[in-house]
Amino acid sequence: MIGVIASEWLKLRSLRSNLYLLAVSVLAVGLCAGIAFMITRGFDRQTFEERLAFPSNGDGLTNGLPVAYFVFGAIGALAITSEHSTGMIRTSLVAVPRRQLLLFAKIPGLGAVALVAGQLLAFAMYAAGQVVLGDRAGQILLDGRTLGTSLADPGVAVAVVVAGLTLPVVTVIGLGVGSAVRSTPGALVVLAVILIVHPFAAMTVPGPLRYRLGSYAIQNLPAQIAGTGGGLLSPAAALAVLALYAVVALTAGSLGIARKGRRLAVASAGAAVAVLLAAVPATADRPAGHASLAWSPCRDGDGPRELECASVAVPLDWAAPSGRKITLRVARLPYTGAGRRIGTVFAIPGGPGGSGVGDLKRHAGSFTRLRDRFDVVSLDPRNTTDRGAGPQVLSLSCLASGPWLFQPRDRGEYAELARTNRAAAQRCRATDPEFFDHMDSASVARDIEEIRRALGEDSLSFLATSYGAEPAIAYARLFPARIRATVIDGSAAQLVDRSLRDRIRAATLEGQLTRFAAWCDSTTSCALHGRDVRALWRGLVTRADTSPVPVRGEPSVSYSGLDLKVAAAPSFISPGQEPAYPRWTQLAEAIKDAVDGDASGFAGYVREATGSPKVPAFVGMNMTHCLDGVGYASYDEYTAARRADERLSPDFAGNQQWHPLACAGWPAPVANPPAPLPATGLPPFLGVGSRTDHADTEQLVRQVPGSSSVRWDGYGHGLYLSGVPCVTAYVNRYLTTLRLPPAGTVCRPTG
Repeated sequence: MIGVIASEWLKLRSLRSNLYLLAVSVLAVGLCAGIAFMITRGFDRQTFEERLAFPSNGDGLTNGLPVAYFVFGAIGALAITSEHSTGMIRTSLVAVPRRQLLLFAKIPGLGAVALVAGQLLAFAMYAAGQVVLGDRAGQILLDGRTLGTSLADPGVAVAVVVAGLTLPVVTVIGLGVGSAVRSTPGALVVLAVILIVHPFAAMTVPGPLRYRLGSYAIQNLPAQIAGTGGGLLSPAAALAVLALYAVVALTAGSLGIARKGRRLAVASAGAAVAVLLAAVPATADRPAGHASLAWSPCRDGDGPRELECASVAVPLDWAAPSGRKITLRVARLPYTGAGRRIGTVFAIPGGPGGSGVGDLKRHAGSFTRLRDRFDVVSLDPRNTTDRGAGPQVLSLSCLASGPWLFQPRDRGEYAELARTNRAAAQRCRATDPEFFDHMDSASVARDIEEIRRALGEDSLSFLATSYGAEPAIAYARLFPARIRATVIDGSAAQLVDRSLRDRIRAATLEGQLTRFAAWCDSTTSCALHGRDVRALWRGLVTRADTSPVPVRGEPSVSYSGLDLKVAAAPSFISPGQEPAYPRWTQLAEAIKDAVDGDASGFAGYVREATGSPKVPAFVGMNMTHCLDGVGYASYDEYTAARRADERLSPDFAGNQQWHPLACAGWPAPVANPPAPLPATGLPPFLGVGSRTDHADTEQLVRQVPGSSSVRWDGYGHGLYLSGVPCVTAYVNRYLTTLRLPPAGTVCRPTG
């Protein structure tokens, strides 16, 4: 055997065409560099947002691998077809009568040459592409990938090494094809079909079939084997497919070179191995668990066509799981099949009282790239106020109503406010006290766990928007082992340290007043231009606390200082689109009119948003807030918080007490009090937030070791659903790869 291998090595060295072909393989390096150059030309001409939507070049190897594969396949084919074309095969068979031995003896020499040359070529192709991309390679894109890659990125170095290792395999495939076809032109045609025509033909097929066919193209296997993308196969399945190519080629080659009497045995052995290998990709990606949800198109027809709906029954009281059940609506934007499926992203809506099904309907486009790897699922939580279980049991008009709050000055006034709150709550609660008393976020978290089981998923990746962070935190406390990843987008959750939360939010409001004043000072269209805005505002709210500002035409309505602060805070925080800032323009007009003795500007836009001339403490919101421990435990706790707020935020003192005061006198006890997250067992979180909610969000995710956050240097709330491109890119990157951005990462509107 050794003598035969040595003889075949001498033949290989004597073929001058092999040197020419190895020289031609350098074209693959030039192709990688050339395509990278064209990418940079197009990339540099784009705006910042257009660049985020640019397709990734990845490691760039697929640009040159088809050429490299064809060259190495040709080397393998020529090792046998050259003997057929010259008639030397007869001499070789006389010297080595065992025909398969002759064929397989060629493999060590071919493999050794291809192994060394393949590694050199793979790293040269990778380096050529990345050098041309330069600093652009690190640009993050909407799908979470970057324009290029670094060898330090997870799996990239492995992918390059594997790409080099596939070249010997392709050489062996060429040998098998050449032995089967026995003709150099014929072998080259077959190799061209396998290595070039198949990948490009797969790209022309519409829909998910394109991704499935492309996954089996040889050039896409290295990245899949390394686990860095490239298709739908698991690493084991991709490796099996690569081996299958070689086994089939060598089986065909063995049949081609064998005597007739031995062809059946060779074919049977080869077929057996091929079937075993083919079974690996057929079973490797079966999802774990058993899904029990019956998905069907959503019937209301006001969402995207691909949106699917189902329902799940859960206990009303999780302390009595065999008792009364309620039915929750669940919706899914299904995985598109463009990449290997990772699992399910569960979107938790804000509010409290928001509809997750509605979020998927309105913002389906925000999840487009995420669906390449995930199903996206959400629900109408039990506390949704405009649809789902809540309005089926409780009066929507009652949930959308609530008292006007005031700041108690003594225990008597605090007791009066408690009676008012309790009466408003009891009007809604009387319909179904048991239902009303189980609207806490911990119950929502348990509902989500029931849905996870129905989905058949081992774990979930969460995208929690605004107050959706509260159920996400409760889930993390209750089921930490079931969390793969968590994104907190604009947290409105309760921190364990209430005083810390109040300091953060007070600083935010004071900072926004400073920005508003600066804007008015520099903007002639501001109704307060040329005036001391901060002094004007402080004087207005101070006077209103002793002499409320009337609303013209509504003698029963007037605005106290607290009313003005609560009505103005959303506009201070969210001024609208830059640079016009329409809500600041409206706010300036309202402040000017209020200074002149008429609060109808505030009453007008509050009525437009709430249906009430002053901001009511909605019962539908409070039925969750109060069960989640938002309220004060006592009058003494309230007064301590009020005094601290007066020191921290002289211009908005009392604003931080508004939501907690709505819980005074609440008829049901706290069911989900703030508590620390587990010290261990949770994966790092990603927080994202704007200028006005990032500090809250960052403080929350800091509770989980290793977590990170991204600050959007602009305004807005619920940035992922709003489609802020830079934030979307970082969230998608984290959810798909679990890679967090470095500390201090900032997204700016202009990049």
